[in-house]
Amino acid sequence: MKFTYYGHSCFQIEFNRHLLLFDPFITPNPLAKEIDITTIKADYIFLSHGHADHIADIEVLAAQTNATIICNWEIGDWLQKKGITKIHPMNAGGSFTFDFGTVKATIAHHSSSMPDGSYGGNPVGFTIKNETQSFYYSGDTALTLDMQWIAKETKLNFAVLPIGDNFTMGIDDAIQASKLIQCNTVIGVHYNTFGYIVIDTLKAKESFQKEGINLLLPEIGQTISFKD
Repeated sequence: MKFTYYGHSCFQIEFNRHLLLFDPFITPNPLAKEIDITTIKADYIFLSHGHADHIADIEVLAAQTNATIICNWEIGDWLQKKGITKIHPMNAGGSFTFDFGTVKATIAHHSSSMPDGSYGGNPVGFTIKNETQSFYYSGDTALTLDMQWIAKETKLNFAVLPIGDNFTMGIDDAIQASKLIQCNTVIGVHYNTFGYIVIDTLKAKESFQKEGINLLLPEIGQTISFKD
C-alpha cells in the first residue's frame, strides 16, 4: 500500500492496484498550493461527509478521473443533481465488496451539511480490507466506544485519524481511539489547516510515542509506503 497526503483530510491510497482518494479538499487549502490537482488520478473517491473542507474539489475530480464516488445516500443525491451519476451510496453499518476489497461504512460522531446548506446525511468513516491488507479512516469524529468493534472485525495495518481537536478528536482522544481499534500505526489528519485546529506537532508525536503508538505526520505531497 502507498499513502499520499494532499493536506487537511485529503489523501490517496494505492490499494490492491487501485487508487482510492479520500475527502478532496485541495484547491481552497493554501497549505496545499504546491499540489497540481490536474495530476491526481483515482478509481474511487470516498466522501466521509458533506462539509466543504472535505468535498470542495469533488465536482472537478469526478469529471477528471471518472471515478466511482462512495458516500452516503444524501451526498450521492446532492451530487446527482449536479450531473454526477457514477455513485455508490452507503450508510453506517453497511458493507460492500468492490473489485479492490470490502468497504464497511462506520459510525462517525460529527455533523454534516452540504456547501449550500442542504442536509448532508450522517457522517461516516470507512474500514477497507482485502485478504492481506486493511486500514481505517475514521472521518471527522469524536471519540466513541463504537470504535472497539472495529478491532473485533479487522486487524488494521494503519488508521487515519483526526487530531486537530475543536471540531474532532484531539491528541488525547485520538490516542484512546488507537487503543480501542488496537492499531499502533496512526496517520494524523485534520490539523493545522485553520486557526481553530492548530496543534503542537512535536507534542503530538511525543504523546503518541509514550503510549507505544507511532504517529505519522507526512508533509503535504509526501508518499508513505506500507508493506503488503
